[in-house]
Parts: sequence; C-alpha cells; structure tokens
Amino acid sequence: MKILYITAGASGMYCGSCLRDNALGAELLAQGHQVTLLPLYTPTLTDETNVSQHRIFFGGISVYLQQHLPLFRSTPRWLDRVWDSPAVLKLAARRSIPVDPRLLGELTISMLKGEEGALHKEFSKLLDWLKSEPPPDIVDLQSSLFIALARPLREALRIPVCCTLQGEDRFLDGLLEPYRSQAMGLLRANLDSVDAFIAVCEFYADFMAGYLGIPRQRVQVVPLGINLRGYEPAARSRSGRFTIGYFSRVAPEKGLHVLCEAYRRLRGGEGFPQACLEAAGYLAPEHRAYLSEIEQRMKQWGLGEEFHYRGVLDRQEKVRFLQSLDVLSVPCGYAESKGMFVLEALAAGTPVVEPRRGAFPEMIQKTSGGILVEPDDPDSLAEALLSLAQNPARREQLARQGLEGVRRHYTVARMAEHALGVYDGVLNRALTGPRASAGR
Repeated sequence: MKILYITAGASGMYCGSCLRDNALGAELLAQGHQVTLLPLYTPTLTDETNVSQHRIFFGGISVYLQQHLPLFRSTPRWLDRVWDSPAVLKLAARRSIPVDPRLLGELTISMLKGEEGALHKEFSKLLDWLKSEPPPDIVDLQSSLFIALARPLREALRIPVCCTLQGEDRFLDGLLEPYRSQAMGLLRANLDSVDAFIAVCEFYADFMAGYLGIPRQRVQVVPLGINLRGYEPAARSRSGRFTIGYFSRVAPEKGLHVLCEAYRRLRGGEGFPQACLEAAGYLAPEHRAYLSEIEQRMKQWGLGEEFHYRGVLDRQEKVRFLQSLDVLSVPCGYAESKGMFVLEALAAGTPVVEPRRGAFPEMIQKTSGGILVEPDDPDSLAEALLSLAQNPARREQLARQGLEGVRRHYTVARMAEHALGVYDGVLNRALTGPRASAGR
C-alpha cells in the first residue's frame, strides 16, 4: 500500500505525536509498504531512526511571514526555499518558533481556512508537489488541525483521506477567544471531507466524537504502539533507595509539582524507606521558572538532595533511566490521550501509578502493570506509592504483568495491523460506495 502521512514537527522537542507517527511509518516501511511521512512547520524530532522526508511544507518561518506580512504571500517560491530549508528551520526551532496556542490564534484560523486563508500559497505548493509525485493510495492527516487539507487532497489526488485524532483538544482549548470558537466552527465545517477518523485509544474516540460532533461510528481506534528494541529485560541497577521517577515534559499540566507534594508527605510519614525522586524530560524556556520553583521548594522541605532533574534523554538514556526506577508516575492534570511514557516504563519492567483519567485506565486495564489513583490528589498518590515501597513482591508482580501486557497489546506491529485494517476498509468503501459511483 502507498500511504502519505502528513505530520507536524514540534519545534525542537520530543513530542508524543511525532514519536507515534514515526514509529508507525517505520514499521509499515519495514513490512514493505511505501510510506511518505511528510512534516509540516519544522522537522520532526524522534529518538529512533527518523523516516520523515527532509523537505518541509508550511515551514514555520514561511507561515509566520505570510500571516503577518502580506507581501510574503506572493513572493516567488525559490525565495521561500531559503527559510524553508531543514537547517534554517532547526535553528529557528531552537530559538523562537512558538508552540503556545495563546500566541497562535490567527495562524490557526488561517490554517483552518485552507486555500481561502492567508496561507493559500502554502496549500498550492504542497498540492503541486504531490501532483508531481507518484500518487498514494490513501492520505492520513495526523491531526484534525490539518483538516482543511482534506478536501483539496481528495479532489487533487482522487483518493480517500483519513484524519488521526491524538490530543489536539489541548491546543484548541488553549486558544484565546474569538479564535477558539472560530477554530471549532471551521473544524466542524470540514468533517464531511474526511473519509474516516482514527483515535489513539477508546477514551479519545469517545471524547472527540462528542467534542467535534462526529458520529461515533466514524471514529475507529488504532491503539498506540512502541518499538521494543532495546527494552529487553536487563539486570536492574539499584541505588539502595526506593526510586520514584517522572518522565515527560516538565510543565505544570504534567503534574511534577503534584508528585513532589506526594513525595513530601511520604517523607514526613512513617514506614517509608530511604528514597529519591528522579525526573527527566523536555524543559521549554517558558517552564524553567516552574522547575526552579520546584527545586527551591524541595530544598525548603529538606529534600533537595533527594530530587534530581536529568534533562532531555536520548533513546538509550531513556531506557536506562526507566529501568533504574522502582515506579514511574506522571500525574497529569488533564485527560491525557496518549501517555506513551506509561508504555515505555512498562516495557522497561517498571510499574506505574497514574491518575484515573484519560487514556490511563484503558492502559492499566489492558496491561495490569500499575495502580490508578484519584486525579489531582497528592494523598491518594502518596498512598499508592507507599504501598509499592512497602511491598516489593507487589512491585515485581506489576512489573512482570506490565512488561507482558505491553508486548501483547502495544507493539508497533499491532499498531500497524490496526492502521492497515482501517485503511483497507476505507479503500474498499471508496471503490464501492456512492463517491465511486459518482466518479464513473
């Protein structure tokens, strides 16, 4: 099968969607399918071999210039190539390309207006390039924020278009008014241009069906999958202390401060052994003050020597980090749609403690590799962590179950199998349905 994926770079940070899209593309390529993973805005960043195209469409610098300076909406394309080059975009991503939805309202509306918006030149560049390439059998837009591409792609390439849903509600809800209301209206106006919607878990399929007003039967589920290379069971390094870990973006919504508060309560109680709290993950410039506040608070509590931030980790460092933990917890303050850190921890043989919200109950139910606690509740979190600290046999049981559960339900091979099943169904309907008849 020839598959075109249109994904998005995340401005120089590891992003769960980028990791998921790249893993799926790499697995389908390994199975012999022809896959084009085409990034928009900036190059994608992944801790595995990156299979995305080097060419970037809707380059972050170009779209910014065209949005704010009308002159650049008609500049020649050869000039755009200067700032659309991967090298320039990588440099810009490290410095100034914003991803905060509060700053991107106008740009989001222009993207959702499609060929009628300020970015019409970018739509033309992408469509012209695709017409010059061997046509794919199917297109998968890796976010509903790209939904304005659906109709032009279907008309230009005469192929079905799918749209994957994987956490964009967080971005949409972060838009300021009137941009959020406008964006929701434009999204809903384009729903019929999509042949099938794909969600990354059952929770998100149900949620987004209501959120966007999509009939639930139009949303199919392709569960997340991870590449297990390097996650083979290994001798676990022990520090002699009960090690609690956090691995995700360091940002208030991810809940590191909640985990630190739970840790403080544990250290102030009885029956808790010697311990430490290890954190790692991407830290955006705007969240450095948040981390500094956490570090200062831990020092004030007399726990400064027990907390360490390890920074951004590459793949090997990530696996070693996860294998060194006794338990991982990322107590998100919102309904997480992916939570790949849970799967990665379980694959490394580390049990998890997560809030009972979003995708986490589904993951824990399928893998039996962790404990669910009340959301936003440091006492509930502390109680679960204490139970694991006091019961090594229970920890080992959860670790073993989680390791087996990920290998049963959340591999890249299973993700690819589910994706191909959706694509085959869409292609069959396209060949036999009303649209096929109308085209004859």
